[in-house]
Amino acid sequence: MKDLQSIQHLIEAFEELPSIGKKSATRLALSLAKDKFKALKLINAIEEVVTNVKTCEICGNFSEHEICSICDDPNRDKTVAVVESPKDVLVIEESGSYHGYYFVLNHLDDEHIQKLRNLIKEKEIKEVIFAFPPSVESEARVLYLEDKLKDLNLEFSQIAQGVPTGVHFENVDINSLAKAIKLRFKL
Repeated sequence: MKDLQSIQHLIEAFEELPSIGKKSATRLALSLAKDKFKALKLINAIEEVVTNVKTCEICGNFSEHEICSICDDPNRDKTVAVVESPKDVLVIEESGSYHGYYFVLNHLDDEHIQKLRNLIKEKEIKEVIFAFPPSVESEARVLYLEDKLKDLNLEFSQIAQGVPTGVHFENVDINSLAKAIKLRFKL
């Protein structure tokens, strides 16, 4: 329909977002076309994010300031969790299970490694925790980073991997099951 081109453009814009398919995009677009107040609220929220959110100069996490509130907190544990994206920081923080610093390593280059080294020195970090999703690429990245940081007298660790809670063995891939058995702990 030619007279609904603006809705079609909105559907296409929603489809470009991660995990939103045609049906969800259509549902969202029609909902906003129907409720102008929700549409304006969404426009305002998007504008705020685009205008205010930047990358923390120290760790690479999202922040509304030059330095994020985590890097600015001197009461954090003397550990740093190296993660792939700011989304990982949000998820780990939401879990309430970790109280150290973070470093978002989305590019494995000399500049980012130097920023990580600076964070480790500045915050007097004692342990580096590699919090990457399990993959051959992640294992290679961990080995590379250990080699680049070995002169800093650090303890290295990696998040545990294995069988998720509530999942039966027949639904677990063989590598995850093997890691769970290999990395078992005493009771």
